[in-house]
Amino acid sequence: MKLRLCAGALLLCASGLAAAAEQVERSEVLTMGAKAGFQEARYADDGSVRVHYEFNDRGRGPKLDSEYTVGTDGGVTAIANKGLTYFKAPVDETFRREGNRYTWKNVSEDASQEPAKPAFYLSLDGTPEEYVLLARALLKAPEQRMAILPAGEARIEKLTELRVKGKPGAKKVTLYAMHGLDLTPSFVWLDEQQRFFASYSSWSSLVREGYGDVLPTLAKTQDAQESRQAQQRAQQQTDVLKRPLLIRNVRAFDPATGVTVDDAAVLIDKGRIVASGKSADVTAPADAETLDGGGRFLMPGLWDMHAHFFGQADGVLDIAGGVTTVRDLANNPPVLAARIKAIEANEDIGPRIIKAGIIDGPGPFAGPTKALADNEADAQRIVDEYAASGHEQIKIYSSIKTELMPAIARMAHAKGLRVSGHVPAFMTARQFVENGADEIQHINMLMLNFLFDKVQDTRTPARFTTVGEYGSTIDLGSPAVQDFVKLLKDRNIVIDPTLTVFEDQFLGRPGLPGPGFAAIMERLPLTWQRGIRSGSGGLPIKPGQESAYRDGYRRMIDFVGLLHRSGVRIVAGTDGSGGLQIPRELELYVSAGIAPKDALRTATYDAAAVMKRDKEYGRIAPGYVADLILIDGDPTLNMADIRKVRTVIRGDRRYDSAKLFASIGIAPAP
Repeated sequence: MKLRLCAGALLLCASGLAAAAEQVERSEVLTMGAKAGFQEARYADDGSVRVHYEFNDRGRGPKLDSEYTVGTDGGVTAIANKGLTYFKAPVDETFRREGNRYTWKNVSEDASQEPAKPAFYLSLDGTPEEYVLLARALLKAPEQRMAILPAGEARIEKLTELRVKGKPGAKKVTLYAMHGLDLTPSFVWLDEQQRFFASYSSWSSLVREGYGDVLPTLAKTQDAQESRQAQQRAQQQTDVLKRPLLIRNVRAFDPATGVTVDDAAVLIDKGRIVASGKSADVTAPADAETLDGGGRFLMPGLWDMHAHFFGQADGVLDIAGGVTTVRDLANNPPVLAARIKAIEANEDIGPRIIKAGIIDGPGPFAGPTKALADNEADAQRIVDEYAASGHEQIKIYSSIKTELMPAIARMAHAKGLRVSGHVPAFMTARQFVENGADEIQHINMLMLNFLFDKVQDTRTPARFTTVGEYGSTIDLGSPAVQDFVKLLKDRNIVIDPTLTVFEDQFLGRPGLPGPGFAAIMERLPLTWQRGIRSGSGGLPIKPGQESAYRDGYRRMIDFVGLLHRSGVRIVAGTDGSGGLQIPRELELYVSAGIAPKDALRTATYDAAAVMKRDKEYGRIAPGYVADLILIDGDPTLNMADIRKVRTVIRGDRRYDSAKLFASIGIAPAP
């Protein structure tokens, strides 16, 4: 007995020494200020790092365990990642460096390389801590840059330092920018030991435990750095039109009438169209500048009616892709207001932004917003705040109580606001419409109207997977569907299908991406190409269900076509990167049987009409705002040509699409 006690004591002592040799760093995931998950990194003296990372985003979110071995040169020599991706697909990824041979295997890659110089392998499904390891490796590398495997190069730049104080004490933290990983620099805050301190964004942040209160200070400093970069880009890329501009020798398309005028000319001045018509009929003043369109296709700027304007590259992507107006359907209100102010002051590049405010109910599946209502008093306060701050629409989200939804609709309408959204859980789309909705986001929400016997709680990814499993069983010719479509038509309900959102979700497979980015993949940065090629954006599908998901997605497309033919108004939205994805959304409408001219109208004149701006936007006609795009080809004949935007005019500002794309690392359209 005595011997066993001593052995046990020795084991306890040994474990205590092991714990003492570890440095444990715990950080919190904060989404709009609310705790959503955490990361715990354990650094051992032997160079190993064990990391656990997880967060919950409306039932989605990763759960990962990673082990890293760090060499004496600061490079990572081994990685093992296991767990679940954001959409709950399994992760089993390994990497090993032996000499100058790098070998890795994951769900879509089984490869090796022997680079001439040390490189850093970036996991397909890694933890945030991996970027800290990369940052430290870059700081040790010659010229603070190194190759990234499988492809690309990164470099790091020190920007500024701060002294901050939290519950655990004071720290000196440094802001670094890592270039080459995304369209714009990736920012990370490290402490004195070059360990992770924070990664901030206006939507979701990761910060060392006990220091959440310093995020506003970090935000102010980081935002100032980003603003300086945005201002510099705007100065370099924006051509402010200070005198009249005559655009001649173009084919001018008016979406309202569907008519294309050959050998046309358009005269603009002070941001508006002064005259348009045949070239012989349009006279320019003597001081006018002339732009020879070279016979290209001229049309109004595109609208993305389902945007979330977050990233620093979003505005550049939109303008470069010909999107001159977006409707933002959920954001951090003060941050969005600041972005709009900067864009309108020409201190940033971006489209016109129409604000719609989200409102959800509290609970484990609440959307990432502070606008949570559990009763009518909460709802009235939130609606009043949105109305007072210039929002034009209320977007109801999935966790709102069904009995509260009609009250929110009444409150919003009383303030002159439109009402749209996801159909709340435990409610059908028909009930949503009958209780006051003006619009429905996402075509899957309409599909679920006919799958209520399969799923009622749509706060979780079940709102996707149920359509994948059973969507193809919906008979679009049935009396139930026809009656529902008639209700939509009679009530003048608008549908924002966002077909692009579901394409890669339903069709993407590990190592076999969906077709959503196929037309532009080679133009994108190498890190983006890798993520797309992995097919990791697809939903986890049970064996044997591939054809069901494919057919379910096809039924979504066909439903959009049925809605259009039945007279239900469709508006084009992406819920993603508008400037890159709005062309695909329009291609999918054509696939649904919608004529190209009508598809273009959904993203121009009809979108403006829904937002009560059709007297000023969405046409080429005198008096209209001069939001125009010049295109190679003819998208009324071949929708793929909508990607060939060459020149963008946003009122009194002119942009070169190719130069804008190049400024964020994207190759121009051929």
